[in-house]
Amino acid sequence: MSLLTLDILWYIVVMTALIFYAVLDGFDLGVGSLHLFARNDREKRIFLNSIGPVWDGNEVWLVVVGGALFAGFPDAFASIFSSFYIFAMLLLFGLIFRAVSIEFRSKNDSVKWRKSWDIAFSLASILIAFGTGLVMGNLIQGIPLDQTKNFAGHFIDFIKPYPILFGITTISLFTMHGALFLLMKTEGSLHNHIKTWVNKSVASFLLFFILLTAATFYFTPYMTSRFFKYPLLFLIPILSFGLLLNILKQVKKNNSGWAFISSCLSIFSLLSLFAIGSFPILVRSSINSEYYSLSITNAASSQLTLKILLIIVLIGVPLVLAYGSYIYRVFRGKVKLDDHSY
Repeated sequence: MSLLTLDILWYIVVMTALIFYAVLDGFDLGVGSLHLFARNDREKRIFLNSIGPVWDGNEVWLVVVGGALFAGFPDAFASIFSSFYIFAMLLLFGLIFRAVSIEFRSKNDSVKWRKSWDIAFSLASILIAFGTGLVMGNLIQGIPLDQTKNFAGHFIDFIKPYPILFGITTISLFTMHGALFLLMKTEGSLHNHIKTWVNKSVASFLLFFILLTAATFYFTPYMTSRFFKYPLLFLIPILSFGLLLNILKQVKKNNSGWAFISSCLSIFSLLSLFAIGSFPILVRSSINSEYYSLSITNAASSQLTLKILLIIVLIGVPLVLAYGSYIYRVFRGKVKLDDHSY
């Protein structure tokens, strides 16, 4: 097996882990973003208990993304985390406060206590979603890497229109995904109330997605060049649009499970667009994209390392998937509050 093939395989591993994280932790973040819109304390508890058994397992995929990047493309890992150091710390604080909020909220019946943790939980979820999109947007548009592949810019370099729009679009995507998950996990008046959110969230995401697509053509035209070279690839964005329309159709037919599956598939197709458009570049240099960028070739570990890592992945990932599948099966169905609930 050639080194190039191993590079591509490991790129697929990283992107697959990223897709799993977006699909699974995406609805967690979406539920958190919607948390403050719950009408009373009981509804807030239902929101928390809908993700309570699975949120920590979903975050494992973020560790897999970081670990796969560190092991397979160490130079890219170093450049990304040194460049986005402040964002990485904000992400870490967001993850910490989100976890603490879920666990601490129910420890006291005080209205002020619960409201404080509700705000922390919701803001942390929005921060993580926005930060994730902001980083991806900057990776697409490019960051100032010099000839030594070191970051040669400032924090303000990341605050640009395209990455900001990418971050807002990510929030809207996860909010839609979270609303669909809640629709699947609730019943009665709350279920009907959440149904009114779905159409609004889908429309909101479609608006931002159209704006982001137009901005991509303007700011990063290279992301679309491969699609014009291979026109069959346009089936992917067409599929994404069709899946979004199917969400509305399935919700209207009260098939909340199929609507959620359509949302999962739409996230898969959208991140596939990101992977195809940016391949083979991992970190694009805005100073000199041709010579200073980090690709899957010049940032990869040795061939032996990639072979060993691939064996570990083939053993470890099925175990993670099996555990996740078991947990989702055990806690399937509508949320029922009891004395042990959050």
